[in-house]
Amino acid sequence: MNTGTPHAPPPAGGAPADPGSLKQRLLAITGAIDRISAVMIMTTMAAMAAMVSLQVFWRYVLSSSIDSADELSRLFFIWAMFLAIPQGVKYSVHVGIDLFLYAFSPAMRERLFRLVSAAGMILMAATFYAAWIATADKWQELMPTLPITAAVYYISVLWCVGHSTLHLLIHTCYGSKAWGDLAL
Repeated sequence: MNTGTPHAPPPAGGAPADPGSLKQRLLAITGAIDRISAVMIMTTMAAMAAMVSLQVFWRYVLSSSIDSADELSRLFFIWAMFLAIPQGVKYSVHVGIDLFLYAFSPAMRERLFRLVSAAGMILMAATFYAAWIATADKWQELMPTLPITAAVYYISVLWCVGHSTLHLLIHTCYGSKAWGDLAL
């Protein structure tokens, strides 16, 4: 019986999902974190470029130097790098050798994708543990030219690992097409 109400097409990459389903909520939360992370990447890259440009101006035009320029530009670079890693994990655009992968059937490749994603989560847990210890160890130490904790470098690793784990969880549970047509 047709009630006259149009039905929305199923989302790309899978069966129809209830907007309140666990998958949809996980995708929405992770997508929001992705957007926040993208803004943070752009901000840290802009700050790094500005700091390096200021240092060049200061050094060659004013014959002086900004004491914390090297440390700040390094900090911005490290944060940008660790913020960007989960963006690559989302689309599986990390470095890999897939020569033998294409010898398998598509179904077997999908199973391997999920298995490797689960193994990646185990690696992320070990990395989180090590980064947590390093963060706690460096917390009392200050950076040489700035009055902030040296642990700020390791906090970026904690963010990276947590954000990457969300993407790997989505890959493990929902497969390579969890993000629909955005997946590679």
